[in-house]
This record gives sequence, structure tokens and C-alpha cells, in this order.
Amino acid sequence: MPTLHRRSFLKRAAAASLAFGAPAIHVRGAFGPRSANEKLNIAVVGTANRAAANIEGTLGENIVALCDIDERYLGQAAQRFEGAKTYHDFRKMLEQPGIDAVVVSTADHVHAPASVMAMKLGKHCYCEKPLAHSVHEARVVARTAREMKVATQMGTQIHAEENYRRVVELIKAGAIGPVRDVHVWCNKTWSQGERPKETPPVPSHLHWDLWLGPAPERPYHPTYLPANWRRWWDFGSGTLGDMACHYMDLPFWALDLRHPTSVASEGPPVHPETTPLWLIVRYEFPARGEMPACKLTWYDHDKKPDVLAEHGIPNWGSAVLFIGEKGMLLADYGRRKLFPEEKFQDFQPPERTIAKSIGHHAEWIKACKEGTPTTCNFDYSGALTEAVLLGNVAYRVGEKLQWDPARLKATNCSEADRYVRREYRKGWTL
Repeated sequence: MPTLHRRSFLKRAAAASLAFGAPAIHVRGAFGPRSANEKLNIAVVGTANRAAANIEGTLGENIVALCDIDERYLGQAAQRFEGAKTYHDFRKMLEQPGIDAVVVSTADHVHAPASVMAMKLGKHCYCEKPLAHSVHEARVVARTAREMKVATQMGTQIHAEENYRRVVELIKAGAIGPVRDVHVWCNKTWSQGERPKETPPVPSHLHWDLWLGPAPERPYHPTYLPANWRRWWDFGSGTLGDMACHYMDLPFWALDLRHPTSVASEGPPVHPETTPLWLIVRYEFPARGEMPACKLTWYDHDKKPDVLAEHGIPNWGSAVLFIGEKGMLLADYGRRKLFPEEKFQDFQPPERTIAKSIGHHAEWIKACKEGTPTTCNFDYSGALTEAVLLGNVAYRVGEKLQWDPARLKATNCSEADRYVRREYRKGWTL
């Protein structure tokens, strides 16, 4: 079976068959449908680091508004997009007339407030992963997208590449039979110590209060920026929030997963401020149509599933292992391999059923203009984000959660409510 070793975005395809049953968008925001050649007016929340990559993905359109809480980053972006208006507060930026679509590339705790406000104003929305900072926020983001009928896409860019598509086809074609067990692991970690006691002055180029946004007020410290905010519960979601939307995306897509029935987590002792060095999260999902009930286990840092050693499966560092009745399928971003190898030596892959992507950002731009589907729309990615973040909820309460997705509630643990939904600082709303 051929193995793909390099990541590459592929530019050819018909977007009509981008996803299995992905719905078209019948109403396309406040400014109506556009021709494929007419450019969108795009506003961006965040201009550097991950945000810079998302800007690159939308360069064929008109960047008309820039928002950043860092004067240095904003100034650099303003020099590049001379006609764009600049802001430090996304709430003021979104009031600018003529904006068609918004790209949100902030720290996790601002994803939902910025995305929901943009969509309520009728603007299409692209948001980085995870879609939200709390389970409740993820549900609200997905519901708002559905009600406003705007084009949406979450920034799980690997979803657009070829390897994931071929893996999904293999699973759906029954290459390894019904799948009841999936293991997902990532050799990354985000963990931090105590809250800093020093209170240095806020740098003159930084609008710290706006960076805090809806999070609880605390003094500035350089340890939080530009990336370490992921280590702090008030702003990020640790390794699980950072990476699971990428790796769990594959089994969610291939197995039509949505809401778990139970979630249990283990890790080091819970710290009230900072995320854990490692986690193991065990999800149980109900049967879906002809697909049987399924267990999914997440591991990060140096934790790995025992099944690798037991069956001689190579450890690819970060990967997904599907265990079916007829065999196993190992995959990462660019590789896939069937086991046992001798059984699949002469295996012929199924006919391709998923078209090549025109590109993750290009899917969204096309959807904004024409109402075509996107593969990581907020309905799909909202459910994925909910499941991911429930792993942190179970860890923080220290109990296996029996989950009722309709009520957005752990039926056996009222303490989980405080982590399912978070309070916003005064002046900030969802």
C-alpha cells in the first residue's frame, strides 16, 4: 500500500463532493451570493503567528480590516495591507461596514466571543481550533452558524490533505471491518508551574486588558505570550485542546462520531491554574447506523497505547490506530499502513470517493461566495470540539462523566457544570 510522506495542499477538485453528505449553505450572509471572481472583504482578528498563516490562506481576497492587541504585529500587517483599517478591539472592528467574512486566530478564550459576534452580524467565519474554550461555547458557536446560515470552517488544515481522505475511504469501505476501538496519541505537552508572582509593567505595545477579553482579570506577565497561554486554564486547554482537534478529527470523520456517552480522564494531580503534563482520556460513543458502539482513547506527552507493543505496531510519535474485526489501520498526517502486514500484502485500496480538496481556506472562500459545503463547518467541528474539551472536564472533576448531549450535562456529576460553562468577565458576552 503506498505511503505518503510529505504534506501538500492539493488545488484541484469539485467542491460539491468535499464531504459525505455535507449540506450546502442556502443563505450566504448579509451581503448575498457573489460570483467566483468577485473578491470578499475579509477582516482578521489576530495578525501574527498562527494568524499570519491564515492570512496567507486568504490572500486572494480583500483584507479590509486588521485587529491585534499587539501594536508591533498590527503595524507590520498594516504596512502589508495599506488600505485596511486597524483596530485593537475586535468588537469595534466588526462594526465596520462592508465586511463579508471574518478570520479568528486568537488565543482559545476569545474564539467563541469573536466568532459568535461576527456570525450574528451575518458574516461568514473561519476560526482556529479548538472552536471554543468551553463545551457550552462550542454548542453556541455551532447553533449560531446554523441559525445565521453563514459559511464556516474550523482551522484543522490537515483535514484538506490527501492522506486523511484515503484513510476515511478505507474505513468506510470496510477494509478492516467494523471498528470498535480507536487509539489516538500525540507526543506533545503543554504544562506550566505556579502563577507568576511578579507583576512587571505592561509593555507599551500591548493592550493587555483587551488580550484578557472575557477571561478573569490578572496582572500581565511575559510568560503568557505569545504561546504559553495554552498552559493556563483561563486561556487555553493544554495539549488536548491544542492537538486533539487535529488527530481526533480523523476517527470523527471516518467513523461518523459525534457526542460521547461517557468520558473518563486520568493524569497527574489537578492544578487549579495550569494544564497537566499528560492525559489519558477514554471516550465511549454509541452505535451510529450500521457502525457499532466505539471506544476512543487519547494519550499525550509520553503515554502510548499498550496495543503497539503487543502487536508490533510501530510508534510514529503521534498517530491514530483503528482496530477492526479484520485488521488494524495506523495513520498519521502523511502516512497510512494496514496490519497485519502479511494479510494485506496484496490489498487493493477501494475506489476513491472523496474528491481532492481545493485547499482548506479555499473551501471556505468558495462556500462564502457560492454556498458550497465545507468539510470542517461549525456543525461538524463544534461536536468535535465539545468531545475534546469534555476530556478536560472529566480530568478536572476526577470522575467518569455520563454525558447527556441534549441537555449539555453530566448526569452523574453536578460539579462538571462549572467547567462545561465558564463565566465571562464583566463587559464581555457570548
